[in-house]
Amino acid sequence: MLRWLFSLSLCLACAGPALAADSISREQALRNLADAAAPVRRAATVRLAEIGRMEDATALLPRLKDADGDVREAAQLALWAVWSRSGDERIDALLAHGTLAMNSGRFDEALADFNRVVKQKPGFAEGWNKRATLYYMAGETRRSMADCAEVLKHNPNHFGALSGYGQLYLQLEEPEKALQFFERAYAINPGMTGVAANIAALRRALEGRRRKMI
Repeated sequence: MLRWLFSLSLCLACAGPALAADSISREQALRNLADAAAPVRRAATVRLAEIGRMEDATALLPRLKDADGDVREAAQLALWAVWSRSGDERIDALLAHGTLAMNSGRFDEALADFNRVVKQKPGFAEGWNKRATLYYMAGETRRSMADCAEVLKHNPNHFGALSGYGQLYLQLEEPEKALQFFERAYAINPGMTGVAANIAALRRALEGRRRKMI
């Protein structure tokens, strides 16, 4: 999460004069996502990272496969940003506080925050995703999987949770299921280079296993 915030800051800082980000309305940014010019599309994604809402994710998802690499990167950052906005400032503050605590190793504090988020806003997918991440870091595989299921129930396009499921199935030594989830994540966001590497490695391993069985 901290790395994401740093990347977003870099994205905004490097956007240049073409953005005039603070002069683009949310509605204009949504329209500009389909503009023929890549710098305009990129400006739109950066602006939505700043002011976009959860419902804007549908419009941002196609930009993960944009012909322009900068647009793809900006779209990924923008999606993480809008997914983290519940529409309730109290919930968002709890999520941010819990995320900071988790990244600082204060797991009990983070868990208390994420428990409050999912209890008070059960339809907010990112609350479940953050708690799934915490459980993963704590080695609570089954609990993490249960929370990943909740994430995908509320946000089926959450490539982070899909990738997380893949990692969890790897821990359970179920490579076929891990591969399925990695492939689903990659189909949504082909910019996930780590996931692409996992897919290639799993395909090689499974093919090797099949050959030995023949």
